[in-house]
Amino acid sequence: MNSDRSTSTGQSGTTHFGFRTVDEQEKAGKVAEVFHSVAQRYDVMNDLMSGGMHRLWKRFTIGRAGVRAGMRVLDIAGGTGDLALAFAGKVGPEGQVWHTDINSSMLQVGRDRLIDKGVLLPTVVCDAEHLPFSTDYFDVVTVAFGLRNMTHKDLALKEMQRVLKPGGKLLVLEFSRVAAPLAPAYDWYSFNVLPWLGQKVASDQDSYRYLAESIRMHPDQETLAQMMREAGFPRVNYFNLTAGVVALHEGVKLF
Repeated sequence: MNSDRSTSTGQSGTTHFGFRTVDEQEKAGKVAEVFHSVAQRYDVMNDLMSGGMHRLWKRFTIGRAGVRAGMRVLDIAGGTGDLALAFAGKVGPEGQVWHTDINSSMLQVGRDRLIDKGVLLPTVVCDAEHLPFSTDYFDVVTVAFGLRNMTHKDLALKEMQRVLKPGGKLLVLEFSRVAAPLAPAYDWYSFNVLPWLGQKVASDQDSYRYLAESIRMHPDQETLAQMMREAGFPRVNYFNLTAGVVALHEGVKLF
């Protein structure tokens, strides 16, 4: 489960790193430290933290993507490669799936996992705020559990819109605002169980406390939908999964 890339607070040059306020220039490095630390135990922790639900959330995302043979797909913050692996089986030899992440440790784990499964994909370290791809190139762009870690979400969303073809689809799978009746139990779990699991399994309590904090700093469902509209996706829908623990946002680029 990836952590928080929050939007800038504006002219102050500061942003959020969990509940802390830090200089914008520091955030990328701090997020990098989190994922360098957790990369090797990332998949195990995902299963433990979500009770395996992350696999269902990703399966739903893959289904909504509607990827077909010959398509070009960009997976941003692709990490250990769950989505890239699934899309590779759908695009066939005529299509492309680009497996990307800003964090080299996560990308290496994902690349090795893909190779172990006999899948060779272009694997690129890149920043979602400055994508190294041509305009109107991809049919589908996905980002799962990565948007909330980005310093300037608005810039990243605009870059995703830029590289999509007209008619192309962006899918953002991310932690979101849980239904109100569940909030107290969810908060207790997030701030007590997650750091404890992080210490026991990944020997890293702080990174998983940051995860819990970053989720609270991420825009809620409606706010993110509006951000996507402002980035050039006039048609945006979202689906609450597991009572809003996670939401899948879909945006279509019309022109």
